Amino acid sequence: MAAPVRASVRGRPEVTTHAAIEQAAFRLFAERGFAGTTMEAIAAEVGVGKRTVFRYYPSKNDIPWGQFSITLSRFRQVLENTPADIPVHDAVHRAVLEFNRFPQGAQPPHRERMRLLLTTPELQAHSVHQYAAWRGVISDYVAQRRGCAPTDLEPQLAGHINLSLAITAYEVWLADDEADLMTVLEETMKTLGTYLAS
Repeated sequence: MAAPVRASVRGRPEVTTHAAIEQAAFRLFAERGFAGTTMEAIAAEVGVGKRTVFRYYPSKNDIPWGQFSITLSRFRQVLENTPADIPVHDAVHRAVLEFNRFPQGAQPPHRERMRLLLTTPELQAHSVHQYAAWRGVISDYVAQRRGCAPTDLEPQLAGHINLSLAITAYEVWLADDEADLMTVLEETMKTLGTYLAS
């Protein structure tokens, strides 16, 4: 049974969704590899024209990141809603954990998405911009709490440290199919503390 056609915010009929495009793309990535998959092929898999896919995602490189701007907005909101009496580093750590909490039934699976993002050479240059935006959320928050500029040393350091922690945790998680992401993220933070204290 076909899904109902919904009206988009711009008034034109909505013939697909972000989720449908991502699921189709990941099927093709698994079959053909990322480099071997074109936007034309993704559009054909979804059953729409290429121009429709481009309305949802500006490039093929954006598809594995999903609706990243929305998740960043939620990340920022979590930090803004954190009580001011919680230490800055603890507030950031809690927000990073919340940012990386995904339902087990996510489609495409979160493990599959992150493996593609972290191991696909063609995505690395594009990912630099996404990582910078992610770090910027942390830098802005730390600067606001400290009463300084986001470009000052502490906010910048906080952004880079937490990105390194998260990527390290993901690499460990991806190497072990039985590992729990939240547990690995917590262990990564604790290990940093142990390293700094030794």
